[in-house]
Amino acid sequence: MEWQNYIVSDKEVLLGKPTVKGTRISVEYVVGLLAQGWSENEILENFPRLTKESLQAVFAYIQDCINDGLLFTPTRKTA
Repeated sequence: MEWQNYIVSDKEVLLGKPTVKGTRISVEYVVGLLAQGWSENEILENFPRLTKESLQAVFAYIQDCINDGLLFTPTRKTA
């Protein structure tokens, strides 16, 4: 999956947050919907400009961020 074909960052759109190309829908927003329990079908029905491929691109983008060490789980301090 070439997420670069679907995910863009433009400082003029949402202050440069990564968004799905051709929309003002951020990667963060899509991940938030999934975290709230939305299904892929619910997202696609409610946001017709998104496609299955663009949702796959969101996941591929997040995977690359994790692989590059841009996302990580913070360690908790123990008492």
